[in-house]
Amino acid sequence: MPFPRLRYFGVAAYELIHTNGRRILVDPFLDDCPGNPVKSDQLEQVDLVVVSHAAIDHLGDTEKIAKKHGCPVICGGEVRAYLVAKGVPHEQIRITTWGIKVRVADVEVQPVECHHWSQIKLPDGTFASGVPMAFVIDLGGGPRFYHYGDTALFSDMKLQAELYQPTIGALGIANPLEILHRFPMPGEMLTGELSPREGILAAQWLGLKTILPCHYINPDINPDLHEFQRLHGEAVKRGEKIGESLVLRPGDWLELK
Repeated sequence: MPFPRLRYFGVAAYELIHTNGRRILVDPFLDDCPGNPVKSDQLEQVDLVVVSHAAIDHLGDTEKIAKKHGCPVICGGEVRAYLVAKGVPHEQIRITTWGIKVRVADVEVQPVECHHWSQIKLPDGTFASGVPMAFVIDLGGGPRFYHYGDTALFSDMKLQAELYQPTIGALGIANPLEILHRFPMPGEMLTGELSPREGILAAQWLGLKTILPCHYINPDINPDLHEFQRLHGEAVKRGEKIGESLVLRPGDWLELK
């Protein structure tokens, strides 16, 4: 049985390869992500798309990919409303929410609680809102991938660890500096949904053996990522129980042995 693998594309976008050969995209923000060397039209095989919520840097190129590959999409009701309005057949979409585990394309996906928001403007000018999701995706052979779905910190992450036992997880501990100008607002964001310190707690509460800090594009220029790595190193020196932290660049592959 081959080992599962994953590839990082930047922000919160990942490609997962199951031991059964299925290729899964999670939050595929590819084409408009500066620094990502892989664009959606370069993907030869996509068997499943999993979308946490409707933010443009997470929904990304789901519509384009679903139409090209005819692959199923797992998402919430607001994302389905948008995709159907844009011409994706509703039969291609599996909606779910926290707690409703599904199997699609021979891949088991457990949606779990996510503290965030989700809304999107539909083509007719109305808005759809829904419940954002995090996921634990079973990749076969042992690895269970946690995708945080832009969640904030909350203590029931400890319960998620007990129930679903994720082994490797993506945690958004930064803001993608290269695209913040696309969302002009007064003032400034001082943290992402998880601050670096909160990201350390989340990794520990979830019991992750391997931590993938994310929600950045260029790791060299992101101060929140550097702070997370510093705090992680201090936790290791104190002898705290915490998994290994791996910093990936867009395009990097990781084999999950």
